[in-house]
Amino acid sequence: MPPCYPTMTVDQTTGAVTNQTETSWHSINWTKANREVKRLQVRIAKAVKEGRWGKVKALQWLLTHSFYGKALAVKRVTDNSGSRTPGVDGITWSTQEQKTQAIKSLRRRGYKPQPLRRVYIPKANGKQRPLGIPTMKDRAMQALYALALEPVAETTADRNSYGFRRGRCTADAAGQCFLALARAKSAEHVLDADISGCFDNISHEWLLANTPLDKGILRKWLKSGFVWKQQLFPTHAGTPQGGVISPVLANITLDGMEELLAKHLRGQKVNLIRYADDFVVTGKDEETLEKARNLIQEFLKERGLTLSPEKTKIVHIEEGFDFLGWNIRKYNGVLLIKPAKKNVKAFLKKIRDTLRELRTATQEIVIDTLNPIIRGWANYHKGQVSKETFNRVDFATWHKLWRWARRRHPNKPAQWVKDKYFIKNGSRDWVFGMVMKDKNGELRTKRLIKTSDTRIQRHVKIKADANPFLPEWAEYFEKRKKLKKAPAQYRRIRRELWKKQGGICPVCGGEIEQDMLTDIHHILPKHKGGSDDLDNLVLIHANCHKQVHSRDGQHSRSLLKEGL
Repeated sequence: MPPCYPTMTVDQTTGAVTNQTETSWHSINWTKANREVKRLQVRIAKAVKEGRWGKVKALQWLLTHSFYGKALAVKRVTDNSGSRTPGVDGITWSTQEQKTQAIKSLRRRGYKPQPLRRVYIPKANGKQRPLGIPTMKDRAMQALYALALEPVAETTADRNSYGFRRGRCTADAAGQCFLALARAKSAEHVLDADISGCFDNISHEWLLANTPLDKGILRKWLKSGFVWKQQLFPTHAGTPQGGVISPVLANITLDGMEELLAKHLRGQKVNLIRYADDFVVTGKDEETLEKARNLIQEFLKERGLTLSPEKTKIVHIEEGFDFLGWNIRKYNGVLLIKPAKKNVKAFLKKIRDTLRELRTATQEIVIDTLNPIIRGWANYHKGQVSKETFNRVDFATWHKLWRWARRRHPNKPAQWVKDKYFIKNGSRDWVFGMVMKDKNGELRTKRLIKTSDTRIQRHVKIKADANPFLPEWAEYFEKRKKLKKAPAQYRRIRRELWKKQGGICPVCGGEIEQDMLTDIHHILPKHKGGSDDLDNLVLIHANCHKQVHSRDGQHSRSLLKEGL
């Protein structure tokens, strides 16, 4: 039996906390936790739709004080790849005892967030982007309150906002661009807009006055400051990039722009398509878009934001524009969405830099490192007009690999280098790969994949009004789950298991997302005769894997059967 701790337990009907005894981290019923929190989120979304803001506040209080809400918040910040990155206190939560104590520590009374740890990451233009890393406790508190805020933000969001929203992605934004610009009578001019330092400049006063969330907690997060080179700096504006709740706050700040343009410029072929703080506006002529620019500037000024004069411009559709890594342009009246030249250049630079770092590595390591990079980039662009670009990228990649191989053996003839590093695979020659023995002693081919191996597959755009927190859309989102693909970094077995399970963890019933830590579990252990066949394997969250192994074998198998 798992150990018990003298702490809190859960009311079975409301999910609220009472002072009794709660079992350990690995004994938590995650399927029930997901179900109960989702139920409260659905009630919040319904109350927002009905305009019952008093009910919204009461339900948010109930969720943020519930045991299951706190447990899922801790699980969220410990399940992802960033869980090993500490804040200013240097603390991470890795053991079940730490996670159990973390649930108990998530209390509003007496809560005071610590300053953010400031780090900088390089941007594509050579500049650096500041990131603020909260402590684990502050991340968990933000995740908890994000659970209560997301149903509100989703229900009040702009119809054509696609960034940081559940069930939406960049391909949906590109699909909306196609719908707004592809027809012969569609708008011919586009306002390509850029907000100067959106996350860093959002007005704290505006957020506190307009965010439907606990004002005391929100104020503490906004004013927590950051530490850089052992010095504490205050924060007077902005919400930190790196905070769990920051994307939701940014969306709330920018929501309402689409409604504003529709109100003042109706009938002018005006469409706003936004992904986070990156957006474009279509219009029938330049004069219409100048009016749209002025309206947007006033809208942003109230929120402490401005448009970048250098990066904001009005273009004709036959000139084209770049948006989310794609170039959108009409060629002789036909709209084509292709990978942008800047994006292709950045990808090839990444290949070159990776090969430079691996100049002394084995061919097997090079293949294992490059394949996820190539697969991820190709999957991102496979929904657009990318075949010609894929072929060019494959040739450029082959050229870099040939130079990498020749540099390793400067005194060997070209044919020797070719025979060592390039094989014939089917009808293809000059394939970067090798023939090797697997663990069973059988020969198999290991090769570098090509972007042109990726089949072009058109993306089905999400309906603009779809809301994952309203029950009337539940069936719609279940159908869309079948269209999802496994995270790009997964190798063959993980991809097959992900597809077989529909991207759902059979232990907790939660989704397996891109940045989550996962393990492959043997249903019948190998030491008891279990095989490596797919029928005996499941892909589960790393945390759920620990939970399964913390219980006795019979209980573990029943836990998995319930989920499956």
